[in-house]
Amino acid sequence: MERPAGNTRLKAARVAAGYHSQQALADALGVGVRQVRRWESDHPPMPQPEVALALTRLLGQDLEALGFAPSGGTPAGHARRTVLAATAAAVGLAAVPTQAVAVQPATAAEDYEAVTRSHRRLYWSVAPATLHPAALAHATLGCALLPETAGQTRQRIAAALAESYLLAGRIEFFDLREPERAGHTLLRALQAAGEADDPLLGAGILAHTAFIPGWDGRREEAVERMVAARTYARRGTASAELLAWLDAVEAECETRCGNTRTALHLIGHAEDVLATGSEHPSPEWFDWFSSVRLAAFKGNTQLKAGHLPQARTTLLGVLDALDPAEEKQRSVVLGDLAAVEAASGSPEAACEYALRALDQLERTWYAMGMDRVREVRRALAPHQHERCVRDLDDRLYGWGTTVSALAR
Repeated sequence: MERPAGNTRLKAARVAAGYHSQQALADALGVGVRQVRRWESDHPPMPQPEVALALTRLLGQDLEALGFAPSGGTPAGHARRTVLAATAAAVGLAAVPTQAVAVQPATAAEDYEAVTRSHRRLYWSVAPATLHPAALAHATLGCALLPETAGQTRQRIAAALAESYLLAGRIEFFDLREPERAGHTLLRALQAAGEADDPLLGAGILAHTAFIPGWDGRREEAVERMVAARTYARRGTASAELLAWLDAVEAECETRCGNTRTALHLIGHAEDVLATGSEHPSPEWFDWFSSVRLAAFKGNTQLKAGHLPQARTTLLGVLDALDPAEEKQRSVVLGDLAAVEAASGSPEAACEYALRALDQLERTWYAMGMDRVREVRRALAPHQHERCVRDLDDRLYGWGTTVSALAR
């Protein structure tokens, strides 16, 4: 018999909001931990009105999205509604009609997963502004399919739904530069991963949520989310690559918060984990990390730490080792190499790398790559009257580049 999962939507929202234990949420609401435990059970009772208002404000979702049945409705543990209502409100799409529909066949999971896999591969070549609405529309379809399925079929669709939301959240954060929107989307991903009872997918989603406060300098919040991500990873059979990536994510957050020594220690640990390896394979969806990507993290951290010769050596090695298909990452590495040369007092070399990055960005747009180029241009301010910097400005502020950057 399957073990009841309880109110996974409330659990996911609690963790995503930074309350990593039932006691922490109880303290924030001023209620007993037993009450929170009942809310996260298979039959959650409806909170009292005043407490319900505080709960929805604290977690940023309405009661139905948190797994509580409306008055006279079915408890969350038995044929509970999916995240559909909250999802439609979050992404601005029309709600799907709630009338009775036919039960989906078992093949629905395979069909839904096939589109999810296609979107995953298309991320590396399709313009993010084009792929993003397709990923969200696919997620909305998954929300509609969930109540029409059960058992293994439901679990597989929930996992693919979580991956679709994860992809949309990655685009919002890394490509569209919309961190607040990404936070809401990643919460939907975490709730879907809870429906699928997939701890490794939960770990991957939680680690992505750590980027949001980490890039904003909110270290404590980022560290808390990484603790949650590592906890989920321990519940599954995490591969060496996934564990190393968790180190790399935390290292990036530490670097953004100015703690480069801690970041380099984490990267060293990640290198050891990769060298040791493990018997567990990486999940199919985990396609954005490798030893080369780890070296790219390392080069950026060395740059921020002021270890310029080491950063140059590391980043040149990454540039040589990158797969030709990794066009987005190439623009980032070229931008970091330009920053190394700018910090070393070599404006001509810095401009050369920055121009190469712009060439790459014209082929495959990536907001992170453009951010790197702009950072280099700011660093070159003392040399702005030199010919090489003016040539860079001509490219950076040409009609095509400027309009493309604003449009995206």
